[in-house]
Amino acid sequence: MTGDGCVVIVGGGQAAASCIAALRAKDASRPIMLVGEEEHLPYQRPPLSKAALLGDETPADSLLIRPAQWYEGVGLRLGRRVEEIARRDGRLVLCDGERLAYDQLVLCTGSRARRLDAEIGGELAGVHTLRSLADAANLRAELLPGRRILVVGGGYIGLEVAAAARKRGLSVLLVEAGPSVLGRVASAATAGYFRALHSSRGVEIREATNLIGLVGGGSENRVRRAILSDGSEHDVDLVVAGIGGIASAEIAEAAGLDTANGIVIDGACRTTDPNILAAGDCASFALGGRQVRLESVQNAGDQGEAAAASLLGEEPAYAPVPWFWSDQYDTKLQIVGLGHGHDSVVERPGKREGARSIWYFRGESLLAVDAINDPAGYMTGRRFLAAGVNPGRLEVADAAFPLLSLLPARV
Repeated sequence: MTGDGCVVIVGGGQAAASCIAALRAKDASRPIMLVGEEEHLPYQRPPLSKAALLGDETPADSLLIRPAQWYEGVGLRLGRRVEEIARRDGRLVLCDGERLAYDQLVLCTGSRARRLDAEIGGELAGVHTLRSLADAANLRAELLPGRRILVVGGGYIGLEVAAAARKRGLSVLLVEAGPSVLGRVASAATAGYFRALHSSRGVEIREATNLIGLVGGGSENRVRRAILSDGSEHDVDLVVAGIGGIASAEIAEAAGLDTANGIVIDGACRTTDPNILAAGDCASFALGGRQVRLESVQNAGDQGEAAAASLLGEEPAYAPVPWFWSDQYDTKLQIVGLGHGHDSVVERPGKREGARSIWYFRGESLLAVDAINDPAGYMTGRRFLAAGVNPGRLEVADAAFPLLSLLPARV
């Protein structure tokens, strides 16, 4: 296909689907091929740690970002892993030996779950990670009432798994190596809320505690016991590692592209090769004066669109206001912006009982807002960040003050 403007997209998630949609909307004649390591068409991943763990079964079709018929006219290579990017030839080498030509290449390879080290028992049967539909199905089958689960990691994935496990009647022990759950991503106020929430639902939380080792047994060499840094030992039936993700950037690095915690791109999603772009969880880019890699639906979708615009000769300047969300029990956390580097927070009560929003500041600048069961607070914070308007702390703290009055008209 080389020479006719063929775009090859590698990946099976939101960024890939978004890039295809944007390309088709602006140039329906452009040849597109999609290469995915999984057998599935691009599907939604946030439900994997939420609803997909609670039901009896989650059909793959129910999670598809677009229905199968939508991909008519797209060349599909599913269940194929890319082994090499042969940049000089403009070809991909697939795991079955096929050499696939491209004129422009978009890497939407995402990220993979960080695993527990084999030396501490990470390869024992019953030790899980959660990143794919297959991972969710395997874990769901093990979430049986009365079992005891160890969750390693107190980030969003770990807390969501803990919530699902408690809903399914398991006993849950969660260990976090840092001083606090959500310590790397949220303020003390937000972390404290969710620590109390999980404790009230029966989750045993041990912070500032490391997993020292897992002990297996039986013919399957299945995990049986966990040894923690506080000297305690615990019988466990299964373990979930929620200790972060690693950018799937190996093929890019092997091809000589710049990588640094992901595939380095500019504001138009271009790598150091003008014919290769990247978008989504695998991409590392400058935002707010530092290099970041965002794992979110918002970033994947918007960055996929920006990559398509770049492919079509436009000059997008991707500078998002990121947003995220997490569902735990009957609580919804909505986040907008990035709170890294904040030096103060202000809590604002919501209009409904128990609702609140937590506003992050650095100096006088608003950085981010966490909204807990407070969609109005979330939308207000989002409008301020999008407009680049910084409300005063006193106004934020005063629940009676109409914050929206500080915004310019029509923002």
